[in-house]
Amino acid sequence: MRTIDEVALGQAAGLRFRSEYDYATFEYLRSAKVLQALERAGVAAHGRVLDAGCGGGGTALSLAEESAFAVGLDLEARFRGSGTRLAGEKRIVNAAFVQGDAARLPFRGAIFDLVFSHSVIEHVASAEDYLRECFRVLRPAGVLYLSTAPTLSLAGAHLPRLLLPVPLHLLVGRRAAFATFRWLARRAPWTLQEPKEANTFIALAEEGREKQDDVLQSVTVRRLRDWIQGSGFRVVREDRHVTGFFRRVLPAPLRRRLEATPFAQDVMIGHIQCVLQKP
Repeated sequence: MRTIDEVALGQAAGLRFRSEYDYATFEYLRSAKVLQALERAGVAAHGRVLDAGCGGGGTALSLAEESAFAVGLDLEARFRGSGTRLAGEKRIVNAAFVQGDAARLPFRGAIFDLVFSHSVIEHVASAEDYLRECFRVLRPAGVLYLSTAPTLSLAGAHLPRLLLPVPLHLLVGRRAAFATFRWLARRAPWTLQEPKEANTFIALAEEGREKQDDVLQSVTVRRLRDWIQGSGFRVVREDRHVTGFFRRVLPAPLRRRLEATPFAQDVMIGHIQCVLQKP
């Protein structure tokens, strides 16, 4: 999936939480941007690829189109009715899906050329175990592409957004903010920016269920650096992207100074991507 179709991607983004298939379709369309990010980072999808936390499976299928074989793994078998259906529609035969724990990967060592990890490390029970397993299954000189966001940032918080742009999780803390969003989803969904098709809080509330917090790791720039240093990987490249809001409102000298401050950088940086190599 190489062509970026912004119109189709925007439509898919608005419907992505309607079903697992819709989310897999969104992932597949978004993967053109992911592949471009890989290329800019000097990484080519080739050989055997593992999507270690594949969700609905759309990205794994795009990786299969660029490589010899791709495996999508997820703790929950979300791909069963989505990734497998999409693979049939796209006639992708060099891909497989596996249900399993990324902290205990069901593969022998040194069999993958590339491990892909997009917005996964914040959801695993142990970041150290996750990286250790990614290291184990990679061949020597194999690459782990890892992307995430600090939990204090709007992107990394994985929370809805209020119509009134208030960073609630920064004002009252994550636990209270999460509880507030669950209450608003049940009682006042009109206060949230995203409709139910793009907001799992509302969708689950309408089904009589409550959203559970699946962000298990508090990611910070410093903590991510420590995890990587302890994993055995060599850092080939690291890119940090400040969100557009801070780029617009802060003068460049002040922004650069704040980016070097631990708390401020964790609020301002909305995306971190790392290219890590196994020696």
